[in-house]
Amino acid sequence: MKLGAVYPQTELRGDPTAVRRIGLAVEAAGLDHLLAYDHVVGAVKAQRDPSLWGPYDEHDPFHDPFVMFAYLAAITERIELATGVLILPQRQTVLVAKQAADLDLLSGGRLRLGVGVGWNYVEYDALGEDFSTRGRRADEQIAYLRDIWRGEVLSFDGEFDSIDRGAVIPGPGRQIPIWVGGFSGRAFERGVMLGDGFIFAGDEVRVHGAMKDVQTSASDRGRSLEGFGLDYVALTSTTPRAAAEAADRWRDAGGTHFSAVSMGAGRDSIEAHVDFFCEFAELSERL
Repeated sequence: MKLGAVYPQTELRGDPTAVRRIGLAVEAAGLDHLLAYDHVVGAVKAQRDPSLWGPYDEHDPFHDPFVMFAYLAAITERIELATGVLILPQRQTVLVAKQAADLDLLSGGRLRLGVGVGWNYVEYDALGEDFSTRGRRADEQIAYLRDIWRGEVLSFDGEFDSIDRGAVIPGPGRQIPIWVGGFSGRAFERGVMLGDGFIFAGDEVRVHGAMKDVQTSASDRGRSLEGFGLDYVALTSTTPRAAAEAADRWRDAGGTHFSAVSMGAGRDSIEAHVDFFCEFAELSERL
């Protein structure tokens, strides 16, 4: 099983030195990947109808994952760079295809594109996209991205996107893996039908149950999960030992990837987060 770290950007206040320090430390610790969350706009939650239920607001900082990963690709050599998740339907599909293709090409094939549909309708409005159609759009986008990445002239006429005999050159030289993330039954179906893997997050008991839901969904649709990735972003395992033990249980349950989370435990410095990931890596080797 592959072990990785979630970049703790909401607790580092956008400190640019943290990106370098943590990226290099995660690779030096022997971990396999660095995963980053994505939000473009933080929104005030007060007096909203409908309410915004997500965990972030206007005070939480986020780096753009394509920009941050381009920087990290230049200073690291081995770790996989994973978006977990990029809010795909609020972005122009062809532009995502171009940015992802360049990042994968320049990093030596180290991008894993995790995608989801999000919860922040203020963000969608600010980017000029329709929040209400985000699920259907994501379904179309995933297939469209794969067509674009062939690096050939194509024509496409979908519900949301179209292109008339155009090409994105250079292509990435491979099909970048697209993993789906989310919490709903519809997200599980999208992952099974369209994804190369699924990214789970949250409480461990609920996530283990969700993995069974994904497996059931695959069985019902006749899809083999051979080679299908299962990544657990362990939000509630806030000590290195708890994370290492949760990773061991995830491995036993059939998980393929585990992403340790250092946020949510009052760590107030770059070095405190680095120490978490280094201790997690060391403990994981012993279990």
